[in-house]
Amino acid sequence: MFHVPRFAGNHPRIVLAALAAVGLLIVGGGVAAAFKLRAPDAEPAPAATVPPTRPPVVVVEALPQLAERLRGQAEAGRFMGGVLVSRGDQILFRQVYGVADADTGAPLELTSRFRLASLSKQFTSAAVLRLQDEGKLSVEDPVCRWIQPCTEAWAPLRIRHLISHTAGIPDLMQRPGWGVRRTTPATMRELTEDSARYGLSFVPGEELRYNNAGFNLAADIVERASGKTFDDFLQSAFFAPLGMADTGIGDGPGLVAGHATFPEGLTPQRLANVSIIPGAGALYSTLDDMLVWQRALHGGRLLSAESYAAMVADHAPADQGSERGRVRRIWGYGIMANRLGRRVEPGFEDIQIYHTGSWSGFRNLVTWQPRERISVIVLTNNYHQQEQVLLISQQAMAEALGHAFPTGLARN
Repeated sequence: MFHVPRFAGNHPRIVLAALAAVGLLIVGGGVAAAFKLRAPDAEPAPAATVPPTRPPVVVVEALPQLAERLRGQAEAGRFMGGVLVSRGDQILFRQVYGVADADTGAPLELTSRFRLASLSKQFTSAAVLRLQDEGKLSVEDPVCRWIQPCTEAWAPLRIRHLISHTAGIPDLMQRPGWGVRRTTPATMRELTEDSARYGLSFVPGEELRYNNAGFNLAADIVERASGKTFDDFLQSAFFAPLGMADTGIGDGPGLVAGHATFPEGLTPQRLANVSIIPGAGALYSTLDDMLVWQRALHGGRLLSAESYAAMVADHAPADQGSERGRVRRIWGYGIMANRLGRRVEPGFEDIQIYHTGSWSGFRNLVTWQPRERISVIVLTNNYHQQEQVLLISQQAMAEALGHAFPTGLARN
């Protein structure tokens, strides 16, 4: 049961599962923080015909500081998109601002469908891990077990490398002819064949570079191992049982337009071509469908405890080092973790499991604070809102946790 309050109160190495039940143990000053953790207590798996109870989709503004800030930003034309915040079973905030399409002036709605961009990667990873739980594959399987014929260069590749950014396959944007590929529709098999034309940039597992091509290849393996299209597998394994009727792949009906802010004004970006990122960024969803997904994934309803622990473990090389002068994030399977509150002022220390998404006029950030089970979902249809999205997400998280309300980003 959900409750809507009137006001809110105040080789894996590092596993982040179920911080709600345990305390943090900081062990270091250096590369990363370690935590004493255990896997989440599993809830009963959802029955295929009985989706979980969902809250009514109504405006909620029980975070007054966030509401005031967003209202002002929207009125000044500096924010467009939707924000949903929950703590446990309580909805603390749900509101949308701005237009679904600048050409028509149609407003965003609470049920608007946004492209998720790279938020999609966690769904691909979860699909792989679900198939592992079903005994149909293992993340330790050689990629060449599933991709035949297989280029000799991929002999050392394991599935886990594909979903941890450690595969070494040259990414789509690093290849010659990216401009043509960006605008040319492609099938899953064509993308796999394209990737097979290139050697590896490094020995799998020895380096980490953000990589969309690896997730596309992982989605192809999901199809081969399950005997279903990637879309059909996600629908049958996750979306239908969870009642996520507004979530899917590709160009579903009712999608809002993505935008960019240029000197001449707000401009729709209509050429998404998500066919070239089927496993890396092709999904769309709504605020409330994403909340259902967050609660199911992190509440132990989708994966075994072992698979979830692997998903949120740190798979980066031990010598990965800092990132742009900051303590590096934890790189899980299609998901990350870090102390995002350090990037705002005044800052706060709570660990958050999260991912970002940006593609073709959309900019998103979804975070989960395990100890208090706080979910912050920010979906926007304006690509040029990167700093706003980060700040808003951390303002929402801080107010939900009872911390001082951040007023800006930390400049360091």
